[in-house]
Amino acid sequence: MTDVAASRPLRKDAARNRALLVQAAREVFAERGLEASLDDVARHAGLGVGTAYRHFANKHELLSAIMAQSIDEFVVAVEAALDIEDPWAALVAFFEAGLAVQTRDRGLREVLLGAHDAETMTRVQDRLMGPIDTLLKRAKRARVVRKDVETSDLGMIITMICSIADLAGGDHPELWRRYLDLCLEGLKPGGSRFSVSALSEADFRAAMITHKQTLTAPTPATG
Repeated sequence: MTDVAASRPLRKDAARNRALLVQAAREVFAERGLEASLDDVARHAGLGVGTAYRHFANKHELLSAIMAQSIDEFVVAVEAALDIEDPWAALVAFFEAGLAVQTRDRGLREVLLGAHDAETMTRVQDRLMGPIDTLLKRAKRARVVRKDVETSDLGMIITMICSIADLAGGDHPELWRRYLDLCLEGLKPGGSRFSVSALSEADFRAAMITHKQTLTAPTPATG
């Protein structure tokens, strides 16, 4: 009985420390991206490095634990746009939901670009392409977007606007909204013909994988 009683505070402490690490990781990865280390997370949580490594073997194990939840929240937010009756409002809600969460969370942004795990990126794309395609088809039927817009265009717009968060997000966290407005205007009917064709869905996915390989390639040594 004494041994059992003595172990209970340790279990509570372990649970508390794990929760502190997960919360700290969300904050650290959101701000610094995937370059942050498990040591950085431990310091942010106010815990010793040894404590962090007792819970997580490495930062990727910790990252997987928090990103699964973040990705689910992201997908749910995007899918919620399907419940909006007005096709244009639904499309705008899709962009705003996807961009709001990615522009404030650098770690999630890098995961969705494939910097951490190409398989995770592929699974997320599989979950998102259906809702995105449905939103676009509804908007086309309602004639609120131009006929030659493709599903891959919407993915490219999100990717482009996310780069604004890397460029100026720290000092101007809402700047992405200006460029979303510009892009939304370009989706409306009445514009001139595009000079270049859109990527197919397969080509878009291949481009994202190539981009992932560029992000994760080792930096050449300089002499």
